Amino acid sequence: MRNFSDLTEKEVLALAIANEEEDGRIYTDIAEGLRQDYPASANVFTEMAGEESDHRRRLIELYRDKFGEHIPLIRRHDVRGFIQHKPVWQIQPLSLDSVRDLAESMETETKRFYRRAAARTTDASIRKLLGDLAEAEAVHEQRADQIVEENLPANVRASEDAHARRNFVLRVIQPGLAGLMDGSVSTLAPIFAAAFATHQPWQAFIVGIAASVGAGISMAFAEALSDNGSLTGRGAPVIRGAITGLMTTIGGLGHTLPFLIPDFWTATSLAIAIVVAELAAISWVRWKFMDTPPLSAAVQVGFGGALVFLTGWLIGSA
Repeated sequence: MRNFSDLTEKEVLALAIANEEEDGRIYTDIAEGLRQDYPASANVFTEMAGEESDHRRRLIELYRDKFGEHIPLIRRHDVRGFIQHKPVWQIQPLSLDSVRDLAESMETETKRFYRRAAARTTDASIRKLLGDLAEAEAVHEQRADQIVEENLPANVRASEDAHARRNFVLRVIQPGLAGLMDGSVSTLAPIFAAAFATHQPWQAFIVGIAASVGAGISMAFAEALSDNGSLTGRGAPVIRGAITGLMTTIGGLGHTLPFLIPDFWTATSLAIAIVVAELAAISWVRWKFMDTPPLSAAVQVGFGGALVFLTGWLIGSA
């Protein structure tokens, strides 16, 4: 990588051309990623890509006048100081908040680049164009707000934000909650049955590890294979399966780890306290994201957990 201060005027212009082309393609990628679920927001980014294309055209015209037809390939990651943006194709599915933040940071960075470049060039025409583009980027930020207002009136934005929240609940919260409930509740019976049957914390720990990991693997495959997301909109099955499996394992490990404590009653008391905390967390998630009344969520989850715990205790004490 080279320092920005070491670049020649020719290289600065080449870098500016590459930046505008990259920004335009990023905006186009964002637009295509949003088009199915958020068509109004997609229109915003399509128009912003058009703005970047015009900037690139003006830079190429000046470069040809000054340095000829060949434009060397100099990109952001070749020069120190630029922000490294994650490629859009790696952050699917896109969220409205993330792409709006990305666009704002890109415009701010580009404006700063043009102002620095204009300050260090000695060629009057290059200085003028770079200064004009710096101002254009500032105007572009305002234009972006205007485009948003034109394409995203308050009711449309509220509708798209609500849709984004539904997708988040459908693709992340629901599989995560299913895993956490399964891991926290279904593993209670084998863990506490082993604990009360042997009164040996280590034996309960071994059973808990096996139950938690086994349940995590089982739930991951069950979730991933149950629905490919094409009709329900629940997102990529591999991602859902990974979320469900991970949360299942975490749910079981929470009340398994206390059995590393050698004293049986200390380990058991701590494990029961953690179970209560897990059930409270599940109730909170159901209230926060699933629109379940808090009292109803607590009663339902608490009753199910108590029933499974008593099953394990009765079997282990028999």
